[in-house]
Amino acid sequence: MSDYNTPIGDLIEDAANFRDARNWIIYHTPANLAASISIEAAELLELFQWGRVPDTPDLADELADVLIYALSMASVCGLDVSTIIRRKMEKNAVKYPA
Repeated sequence: MSDYNTPIGDLIEDAANFRDARNWIIYHTPANLAASISIEAAELLELFQWGRVPDTPDLADELADVLIYALSMASVCGLDVSTIIRRKMEKNAVKYPA
């Protein structure tokens, strides 16, 4: 189906290890992580400001920041990423039928 071969769990663990090595767990509250997702999403959007086409490395970096914070939030909140994405896709299929 795709060329993606890194399990989500490995990425969540990598982000947690990075966080823990810096003793940042005290800052990783759901509210702080939600704010960080929003901030990083704004930085991602800024790349497209004024009709610009962003450089791929910049786009990749900003998207990675959003995903890292999102995966971290799922972990801190005890949410299984695969489960919540599949559940939301099922809701989307009902709301937006093919």
